[in-house]
Amino acid sequence: MARDRFLPRPRHRRHRARTLAAAVLALCLAGAAPALVGTPASAADLPAGHDVSSHQKNVDWPRARAEGAMFVYIKATESTGYRNPYFDQQYNGSRAAGIMRGAYHFALPDQSSGARQAAYFVSHGGTWSADGWTLPPALDIEYDPYDRKHRCYGLSRSGMVRWIRSFSDEMRRETGRRPVIYTTTHWWNLCTGGSGAFAADHALWIARHGSADAGTLPGGWSRWTFWQYDNRGGLPGDQNLFNGSAGRLKAFADGR
Repeated sequence: MARDRFLPRPRHRRHRARTLAAAVLALCLAGAAPALVGTPASAADLPAGHDVSSHQKNVDWPRARAEGAMFVYIKATESTGYRNPYFDQQYNGSRAAGIMRGAYHFALPDQSSGARQAAYFVSHGGTWSADGWTLPPALDIEYDPYDRKHRCYGLSRSGMVRWIRSFSDEMRRETGRRPVIYTTTHWWNLCTGGSGAFAADHALWIARHGSADAGTLPGGWSRWTFWQYDNRGGLPGDQNLFNGSAGRLKAFADGR
């Protein structure tokens, strides 16, 4: 995800590869928007999007739309004590510019239960409605950015699976949708033991930079729904693709 500015605790940094994708190809969206550079060659004609946080501050959304953005995920919350101060401008401004948008929560499983963090997320922007413009809320779960020695937040693999399920169940109860799960294959296999318990009813948002494809997927998933492929490019924040047509993206937002 796009990085927040670092404060004592409720901010996060990424620990991902910073190399550019090897395949550099223009992505044409409906023949209108300018081409985006750095897009993997295998992604021709897939809808382009991005994700942002407070690091991007007030985003120029009309410009992002003109540069090809069809969707965006926006950081809303982290744990139960942080809300992105730019969330309203980013969330409402993207919609006003004609971009589908959704909110994401950065998980800190060592701080409180999954259900409690989900409830905080929902009450601070992590909602959903079947309006064709709102993507299902997303759970960003990855390495502990505050303690590199405890990459799995001190939880056992079974404990992590229970934490994620608790978060997901509360999201389903409050919004009617299961969250999209953002992760890396390495983290998922390390911290959940490659659990396949979520693949059947959770869309996967895979993070893999510097590659021409999304690579091996976490346990249980046979396809990705979103792929974050780079942290530099033509759109603010990180660069993403949706695995389907523009029509399918709208259907996914609607819950169909």
